[in-house]
Amino acid sequence: MSDVFVAVTRLKLRSARYGPPFAVATVRVVLEARRSPGFVAGRLATESGGAFWTITAWEDRAAMRGYRDSGVHRETMPKLKTWCDEASVVHWEQEEGRLPDMAEALERMAREGRPSPLSVPSPAHAAREVAPSGRSLRPGPRLSPARRRRAPFTDRHPADGRAA
Repeated sequence: MSDVFVAVTRLKLRSARYGPPFAVATVRVVLEARRSPGFVAGRLATESGGAFWTITAWEDRAAMRGYRDSGVHRETMPKLKTWCDEASVVHWEQEEGRLPDMAEALERMAREGRPSPLSVPSPAHAAREVAPSGRSLRPGPRLSPARRRRAPFTDRHPADGRAA
């Protein structure tokens, strides 16, 4: 397998009232990621302290940025500034074309993660503690690229819609 670009995010909601819209956004963002060009694999996880994690692998940085900067993900990112009181991200390239395990994601976040700007940061976030010590990750669902569905049969010419 070839090299991959890994993206890990950690998001902690500042109030339970943001749970429902966050859950809906998460489903939409995950579906979009799975359909995105260059998506290799992913995993969701939760932290013992109540934070939500995503661990994704991409063919390259450009594929991840294409996903991040468009569609549902782009629409959702500004809302996280209000919904979360802790948010951080870490990226790296690795030679093994695999998704890192949760221990590696946690360790990389603690060592190399950077906080995202938030409207109401927690004291830990303000102190740039991107992965509080003593926490563990509980595995959630694995994500794989969505299968491409075939176009429905049509008797129309694909170029201009004329009858074939």
